Amino acid sequence: MTDDLVSVGRVGKPHGLQGAFYVERASEAPERFAKGARLLCAGEPAEIVESKRAQGRPVIRLDVPAPRGAELAVPRSELPPPDEDSYYVFQLVGLRVEEEGGRDLGTVRDVDPGVAHDVLVTDTDVALPLVEDCILEVDLAGGRIRVAPGFAD
Repeated sequence: MTDDLVSVGRVGKPHGLQGAFYVERASEAPERFAKGARLLCAGEPAEIVESKRAQGRPVIRLDVPAPRGAELAVPRSELPPPDEDSYYVFQLVGLRVEEEGGRDLGTVRDVDPGVAHDVLVTDTDVALPLVEDCILEVDLAGGRIRVAPGFAD
């Protein structure tokens, strides 16, 4: 994926017989998967021709073939600015994570969705809850996240 594109999901298991599929790791923005929305499927332009929800997850059909596992993406320029104290995953990936006091916890590798809250995962396999008590500061310009002590143990 190039730096100009942002993943909004992946082609998941089929739903029905007409080519619709579940969207895995779906963006939380429902408009991304509305009928008529445009995105890239495996790098190719596509339009959503059918959209619904099943089992609480988006199910869509595209006007192009969608191989299972293919990345669904949009240009970064089409993303609205995040709400205050909110961040896109791509903004957090690559940031250094430091515990208050200076202990290095690694670099953000991914953000995993969780039941109660999302979880920040570092390249050293430290998993940190994305909650106010844990995350003290996100400094995008400085390239780091400062966390409270005790969460990485």
